[in-house]
Amino acid sequence: MSTVPREKKPRFTLRPEVLLNSLRLRRSVLDTYGQKNLYKFIIGFNLFLISIGSLFYTNDLVSKLEEREIRQMKLYAEGLRYALTSDFNEDLTGIMQIIREANSFYEIPAIYVDDNNMPADKINISFPENASPETKERILNEQLSQMKKEHEPIPVEMGEGRVGYIYYSNSFLLTQLRYYPYIQLSGIFIIGFLAYLSFSAARRAEQNRVWVGLAKETAHQLGTPLSSLMAWIEYFRADPDFDPSIADELEKDVQRLEMITTRFSNIGSVPTLKDEDVAAIITEFITYLRKRVSTKVHFFIDNQLPEGHKVLLNRNLFEWVIENVCKNAVDAMAGVGEIRISLVPKQQGEIVIDISDTGKGISKANLQKVFNPGFSTKKRGWGLGLTLAKRIIENYHAGKLFVKSSEPGKGTTFRIIMQSTPAPPK
Repeated sequence: MSTVPREKKPRFTLRPEVLLNSLRLRRSVLDTYGQKNLYKFIIGFNLFLISIGSLFYTNDLVSKLEEREIRQMKLYAEGLRYALTSDFNEDLTGIMQIIREANSFYEIPAIYVDDNNMPADKINISFPENASPETKERILNEQLSQMKKEHEPIPVEMGEGRVGYIYYSNSFLLTQLRYYPYIQLSGIFIIGFLAYLSFSAARRAEQNRVWVGLAKETAHQLGTPLSSLMAWIEYFRADPDFDPSIADELEKDVQRLEMITTRFSNIGSVPTLKDEDVAAIITEFITYLRKRVSTKVHFFIDNQLPEGHKVLLNRNLFEWVIENVCKNAVDAMAGVGEIRISLVPKQQGEIVIDISDTGKGISKANLQKVFNPGFSTKKRGWGLGLTLAKRIIENYHAGKLFVKSSEPGKGTTFRIIMQSTPAPPK
């Protein structure tokens, strides 16, 4: 092999600041979401304490007011008993008026029923203006029926075995207090919900800033070593003893890295979407990926899409989605197993892409977390691959990405739903 002076060789070194910046970015991502979850818990716990405290305090007020109203009705019963059993030969109309006015202060509706089971007195019962006697009697009986359901009557002993009863309802104030906690809790929950929406909006904005910062920094850090790698490839090609096919494969990988750099550079900006043959893109990418994963991983593609069907997408970003899902599947299978990709047309102009593996599956506890930023079952994983894939499909392509099914020990199927573009009629 020919040699060149050492000082003329392309140099490629991993700068310590590159690794340090990556570690700082990863820590920033994980710390951000950890703090957000803590804030969410603190807000929820405070709302819970306020709700419980409000319920206990209001219930205590209701109990005290209810006891006061019972005492007031007993005083009313005692006043009636005195008036009805008095030995004085005098007109007791004034006394009864004083009793009724005293009870009117508390606005407690009450009806006194004599020993003949006939309404003989009432307080705080309202009638419509210009109501006829028949209407008043009907309203009085309806009120009496309702009062009998609400409280036990208070007896009025009139002597000689004669007993009347006072039936009553809760005052308007007590009724308000009974419903107040529910109204208050509704208000708290509405405020909490609005706070959650505000929190979520702020969180999404912060997520976007983290994504964009992470992507731009990654693209910047990849720029220098890529230039150096291209120089190394040209250096190897200049050597007649070097196998050119190896240089060709290296160049493919460098081109792949350049495409990844472009992907990261475009994060945060609106991608350009074009009508693309999605089956051809997936087939081409899987052909590339086969040579770069374990030979014990077998890929199968089942394309049921009619010829000519296309999808409006950004090729670079869509390939990134397929790459992240497939590499996640390879990791789940520990480098041994099968990955099956099926493309099926659906109604309403949609296509379904299912990516199934024969890996270890996802536990129920982790099923809702797989798309969360920072979540990873790998010790050295960032936990961003599936999160990025979901954001690309849903935010940039107006599609859906979710776990269709998963069974521990048997495998997982991820489903992508996108809008297809039918071929024009011939």
